[in-house]
Amino acid sequence: MSEEKKRELPGLEALEAELERTRYRKRYGSVLRSTAFSLVVVAAVAVLVAVLLLPVLQISGTSMTDSLQDGDIVVALNSRGYETGDIIAFYFNNNILVKRVIAAAGDWVDIDGEGNVYVNEELLEEPYVTDKALGDCNITLPYQVPEGRCFVMGDHRATSIDSRNTAVGCVSNDMVIGKILVRVWPFAGFGTVK
Repeated sequence: MSEEKKRELPGLEALEAELERTRYRKRYGSVLRSTAFSLVVVAAVAVLVAVLLLPVLQISGTSMTDSLQDGDIVVALNSRGYETGDIIAFYFNNNILVKRVIAAAGDWVDIDGEGNVYVNEELLEEPYVTDKALGDCNITLPYQVPEGRCFVMGDHRATSIDSRNTAVGCVSNDMVIGKILVRVWPFAGFGTVK
């Protein structure tokens, strides 16, 4: 064999090195595709959980002061099971409002001049309200909550626009996003919401 032909043919070591590089590229590509696919699946599941089961919401406004502050970030549980005293999020005019459930369908609600709330003629204990007020009320009291709806009020009674005003009215059950469970921001206030 001529000297030129010997230079053209790679040696066994060179062939093995090239084979190893090719295998490495295949493994690297496979791992990269697998990782990307896994990240897409995890992101899709996280979005579905956040939208359908545990919506994350940011509080805007002061109607729930002292329980929730403007800017708080909370997590809600998407369920139809809520009761008097629970804080719920619901849709209203392309916005999401957060208020406290006061009464359910069929209950009678009455509010006196000092802001004391009565449900079915029983005084409602409200340790979460610091300043009671009648607020912006233009409904005729006592008021019976219609079927399929709940009566809601903000904790900051003087400023909250809620079921006491016909602009908001009672909340339809199918407009409820869920019950507020946990405050996640700010970290100093992290914990369950009561």
